[in-house]
Amino acid sequence: MAVATDTLERLAYAALAEDVGEGDVTTDAIVGPDATGSALLLVKEPGVVCGLGMVEAVLRALDPEVAVEALTEEGALVESGTAVVRISGSLRAILTGERTALNYLGRLSGIATLTRRYVDEVDGTAVAILDTRKTTPGLRLLEKHAVAVGGGRNHRLALDDGVLIKDNHLRSASSIAEAVERARGATPLPVEVECDTLGQVSEALAAGADAILLDNMSLEELRAAVALANGRVRLEASGGVTLENVRAIAATGVDEISVGALTHSARSLDVSLELT
Repeated sequence: MAVATDTLERLAYAALAEDVGEGDVTTDAIVGPDATGSALLLVKEPGVVCGLGMVEAVLRALDPEVAVEALTEEGALVESGTAVVRISGSLRAILTGERTALNYLGRLSGIATLTRRYVDEVDGTAVAILDTRKTTPGLRLLEKHAVAVGGGRNHRLALDDGVLIKDNHLRSASSIAEAVERARGATPLPVEVECDTLGQVSEALAAGADAILLDNMSLEELRAAVALANGRVRLEASGGVTLENVRAIAATGVDEISVGALTHSARSLDVSLELT
């Protein structure tokens, strides 16, 4: 998913306000206001590059005249030591924006890289790797963008773009059938139902759900759910998914596998800024 320029700018200003405060006292004390320089942003381990737009937004927020040249494309798989951005212009802007730009680049590249690993694990199957709403508050658009850059697919962006009836919702209805009926009466959006048991899967199928989330089911249960559905609805497996078991889950015949770890547990890629 693409992130609009005004969103990048808003997030850049918010992050800089947090990091810079009333001003970068160290840089302003040591570096003259007219000093210029250049730098390279380096990715110091193999991975998928993501966040180039945020790097530019951060530096341009500090000085619109700073030149930011991407040396690789968003989504490129690079080796350790690859220079991905060249920056030139105000040395104050470069040094003040360094940490914020690196934080965005490292975080988003880490998500994209982890997503690519999951996607590679299920290569050759028809299964899609999905993200979840387990994102950093305020950064969901960026983090879901990183998932897409890594080859994954975005699940719901927000609560207003899809119906997902979960166990806590079912506590407010007498049955899955009633919950699906209420949802159908309230919105034309497709209805997905979370099921923990094969009995619930049967109920959701009978109720006419458009999709079923198979939550924390064993491989045997997943295979049984696939047989029950027989291609009538989209099946999403979720819960306890790791790089070690994702291919076995894909082999059960589900259509999608959602992985919260893509965004809540991705390690930031090691990146650095070097003045040249």
